[in-house]
Amino acid sequence: MSSETIAPAQSSGIGSWVLAARIPTLPAAAVPVIVGTAVGASIESFQFLPFLGAFVAALLIQIATNFANDYADAAKGADTPDRLGPTRATSAGLISASAMKRATFITFGLAMLIGVYLITVGGWPILFIGIFSILFGLAYTGGPYPLAYNGLGDIAVFIFFGLIAVVGSSYLQTGSLDGLAVAAAVPIGLLITGILVINNLRDIHTDARANKRTLAVKIGEQATRYQYISFLIIAWLIPLGMWLSGATSPWVLLSWISIPLGIVLIRMVGSGLEGRPLNAVLKRTGLLLLLYGIPLATGFII
Repeated sequence: MSSETIAPAQSSGIGSWVLAARIPTLPAAAVPVIVGTAVGASIESFQFLPFLGAFVAALLIQIATNFANDYADAAKGADTPDRLGPTRATSAGLISASAMKRATFITFGLAMLIGVYLITVGGWPILFIGIFSILFGLAYTGGPYPLAYNGLGDIAVFIFFGLIAVVGSSYLQTGSLDGLAVAAAVPIGLLITGILVINNLRDIHTDARANKRTLAVKIGEQATRYQYISFLIIAWLIPLGMWLSGATSPWVLLSWISIPLGIVLIRMVGSGLEGRPLNAVLKRTGLLLLLYGIPLATGFII
């Protein structure tokens, strides 16, 4: 399906744009910045303006990426009437393809303006992070080799939402690369990737029909369930390792507040839940990220 065959827009009111922004996904942008800043603030004194700039820029990049995905998936025919997830604005005809495309570049442009300030704080490394983050946002479902359509979405999300976002936010506070930030980035990256894993598990059959070769499509349902469960377990073990190795205090175990919810999710995924009922797991995995990330950040600050 080309962009010309997308249903004509019926409405482009604010509600449609809120839908397209996918507000429930924004914790995936916010939590890495909060955790990375907390790591940096535990090493050097807290700097508010770099944190605020990184926080807002991350949200804008996430929203712009969501706009780009909405446009690209509609153009490629991935968002069909039998879609199991939330309504997508472009394919549903709520927002025209041209308007969504413009909004994508405008939102990325706003993030770039904030990035100019962040570059004055962090220098060339922040410039490279910004460039690659925007390229990732565009290449996730768009471009000549869309990552999500070729089984590379999981590793890309882990790298950009985990390693780059957390370590970059810490770097803005300290001006240096710290091993503790890298260690903190791993569980955050795993949990955010876990959100994608559930999304792909839910859509595994519709994605296969649309020739969207996600990692879930390639490895199958059972292996995808094991992938999700292992990500949660590893995320809980890493703070324990950081404490036992002497890298930080036991306060990072505040992240274990998330374990009860995680056990519920493991049972749901392990039970063979599939299709639309996995939307509940998807939402709760986003909540799990918050219940893990905010206490972890608090532990670093304490």
